[in-house]
This record gives sequence, C-alpha cells and structure tokens, in this order.
Amino acid sequence: MAERQKHVVAKVSDFEGTDRKLVEVKGRPIVIFKKGDEWFGMLDRCPHQGGSLCSGSLISWVESSGPGDYRMSRKDEIVRCPWHGWEFDIRTGVACARPTKYRARPVGVSVVKSEETETVGNLELYDVSREGDLVVVEL
Repeated sequence: MAERQKHVVAKVSDFEGTDRKLVEVKGRPIVIFKKGDEWFGMLDRCPHQGGSLCSGSLISWVESSGPGDYRMSRKDEIVRCPWHGWEFDIRTGVACARPTKYRARPVGVSVVKSEETETVGNLELYDVSREGDLVVVEL
C-alpha cells in the first residue's frame, strides 16, 4: 500500500462567500463542502450517471410524523445532483432514496490535527484538515 501524502488544495479564505470548492487530487475530482466549522467532501461524481455534485444544490432534510406535519432539519447537509435530482448526505455519502443500494463516494473531510485519521465503515475516505489558512487533503 502506497504511503499517503498531504496535498494543499485551497486556502481557507477561498471558501469566503461560498460553501463548496471543486479540487483535483491525483486526477480525482473532489468537491469539498464547508458548513460552519465542519468540512465534508466526496468524489465529484453522482453514481447514477456521473453528474457533478459540486453543481448540485445543498438542501435540508424533510421530516414528517404524519400527514400535514412537515419540518426541516439538517439544513444544507443533503446535496442534490443537478442532472436527475438524486440526493446524498454530505456527511456519509449515503443516498437518501435508496441508502442500502447507492451512495456517492464520500471523501472524509474534517478539521483535525494533521496526525489524526478517520475511517467510516468500508468507505474510501480521505482526511481533509485545516492547517493554518490552508485546506489539505491526505491521499
């Protein structure tokens, strides 16, 4: 297994006025989402037909306990593919409609100390950290 390397992909200031940025690491297009002080990322490719998730809308989760009872939660944590409307959780990459069958490939993104790593299930994750004023992807 090849040793993982850190790749500076952006400055934190590049996220001023926007909640996402498309970067490329080792030929892989990765969309990084910033939500408050949290960082999330995934391969910029919808598993349905390859639409760019970076071009998609961030939406809220709609919950209901019955007819006429609707509320919004998880504001801006669901990305909707612009091509056919498929929706994915930016924290996990899991598809909202068929979570056991489809998922976007998530890129593990968080503000962590550079020596920390994270693994979630059997997904291929990439550590993303903030080091000073730089955003770094480890691959």
